[in-house]
Amino acid sequence: MKLIYEEDIRSNTIHNIAEEMMIAARTAPKARGIDNLVIALVEQEGIKEISDKVKEIAGRENVPAFFLRDANNILSAQCMMLIGTRIKSIGLTPCTMCGFANCEEKNKYPEHPCVFNTGDLGIAIGSAVSVAMDSRVDNRIMYTVGQAILEMKFLGNDVKIAYGIPLSVSPKNPFFDRK
Repeated sequence: MKLIYEEDIRSNTIHNIAEEMMIAARTAPKARGIDNLVIALVEQEGIKEISDKVKEIAGRENVPAFFLRDANNILSAQCMMLIGTRIKSIGLTPCTMCGFANCEEKNKYPEHPCVFNTGDLGIAIGSAVSVAMDSRVDNRIMYTVGQAILEMKFLGNDVKIAYGIPLSVSPKNPFFDRK
């Protein structure tokens, strides 16, 4: 009788779940049906590169110690989902929720996000992590990873807000109860 051990299927399974997370993020509701998201998957060799960038940011900027903690922490991930949004007005009127009178006024400040860009990103992230949770895959949404991938332009020059979601299958979630 041939036995298939969990360790033998772990890598392929977590990769498949990450792909399902990406689909869940893509199909999450978007304001007016306008999709400004960019979604990608990075495997362990890329995670090391991102970790190095987070460490570089920590050394260069006066940032809290959690940047270094997260840089080391993501090295426990088997893969990581990256997700970000472009900043584009969606033309709802009336609105003013971004602080400007209308989209035309907001568009004079192209780096200032439309609230619907950030809202859509949050809903997509929630959809993605729910897939990981339903599959019992350890994960955590990380702003620090987002800062690194923005600098690295991993999701393109026009993505202005991003997060990383490292994924792990291990006896204890490495992304919580951290030092």
